[in-house]
Amino acid sequence: MAKAKQVHSFKADVDAYFDRAAELTTYPKGLLEQIRTCNLVLHIAFPLPSKRGYEVIHAWRAEHSHHKMPVKGGIRYSPLVNEDEVIALASLMTYKCAIVDVPFGGAKGGVKIDPRRYTEGELQRITRRFTTELAKKKFLDPAVDVPAPDVGTGAREMGWIYDTYNTLNPGMMDVEGVVTGKPISIGGIHGRTEATGQGVVFAAREACNVREDMRARGMTKGLPGKRVVVQGLGNVGYHAAKLFHEADAKVIAIAEYEGAIFNKDGLDPVKVAEHRKETGSILDYPEAEPYEGPPLEIDCDILVPAAIESVIHKENAANIRAKVVIEAANGPVTREADEILREKNVLVVPDIYANAGGVTVSYFEWLKNLSHVRFGRMTQKHEEAMLHTLVESIERKTGKYFTPEERKMIMRGADELTLVISGLDQTMMESYAAIRETMLATEGVPDLRTAAFILAIDKIARNYLELGIFP
Repeated sequence: MAKAKQVHSFKADVDAYFDRAAELTTYPKGLLEQIRTCNLVLHIAFPLPSKRGYEVIHAWRAEHSHHKMPVKGGIRYSPLVNEDEVIALASLMTYKCAIVDVPFGGAKGGVKIDPRRYTEGELQRITRRFTTELAKKKFLDPAVDVPAPDVGTGAREMGWIYDTYNTLNPGMMDVEGVVTGKPISIGGIHGRTEATGQGVVFAAREACNVREDMRARGMTKGLPGKRVVVQGLGNVGYHAAKLFHEADAKVIAIAEYEGAIFNKDGLDPVKVAEHRKETGSILDYPEAEPYEGPPLEIDCDILVPAAIESVIHKENAANIRAKVVIEAANGPVTREADEILREKNVLVVPDIYANAGGVTVSYFEWLKNLSHVRFGRMTQKHEEAMLHTLVESIERKTGKYFTPEERKMIMRGADELTLVISGLDQTMMESYAAIRETMLATEGVPDLRTAAFILAIDKIARNYLELGIFP
């Protein structure tokens, strides 16, 4: 009898990364097991009536850690969703929040559907029913569990979640804080849509600004001029590609499920996305040529897998020609592939840091919702008045005058978007420095991923110890 093919386990990879890092710490075994274990998993099944008849929809919500409250994590709509994946993603959220100093525990949700197969009305019914089930089981509350967008969901679905929860909880003062990634009109925050992609580019910038790490891979310091390949033109991939382009890196290839396009002189991601919206495909984009080979194996400086997990595995890892891999998706590199890439001297910037921009800005949105005031509202005009006084003083004392354009730029007070981007930038910069410092300071740490897990374990363990839960 033929041996059944073993299915790759995303959760097993995450647990193995954790175990490798845990061995390099001195915390008690029981404490480490508590940090690693998923606390709660809810599996929901409900019927969807449609013209096609009745269909049973399966969905999950995992709350990995309650060492900080509320727990936080996206909800994805994908036919690949399963319990193993949801638990793995929830655990990554726990570690991710710790690394970037966001005071949340980790969670994740998933609905096992292909959203492209359903009408908007059907998607709304699925979302509202899932929201109701989560609320009934106490898996949804501004102080307990706060979802966000993920693969296959966006501001529209988050708006439906907010509206459903608001209907179920009339008069709740902090109801806007029940979900993040909402439309601006119902408590969303400027910069959330592009936050994960923006964080990916900040992560790449920090990695490329370490001269010795770049020199070790035959590259110069900095992002400008770097050849970038982006796999996935969804929300994260699109904004990452767009921002790499604006940072003067060359996006030489973009891949989607229909194929890949290539231009050695660089692509404009905005034009590519507009063309795909008009035609339904990137393949006939006039300023590029279709790429026939595996797009992940294109010769480049920076490879950005921004779609789904496990796209770089033991069968193709040896063929990766990138010098740096930025994990924009969750778990795009399997454990076996990770070891191969390390042997090839490829610098892998891990997902638990690289794609933390989304949860960081979600934290800002949650704070905005609880404080009931837009960031910058009480400070912007005051800052502008102070800067106006400063500019006039400089002009009087020097006799040199700024142009109207220069005055406008200098005297502009920080609005919400400016503050959000600034806060995200600072977070990604400080977190990368802490990860790299951990890697250099801890004996036996082979890479940034292990260092990131050690950093997360240390922060979570200290929280438990300070609470007096463990002796």
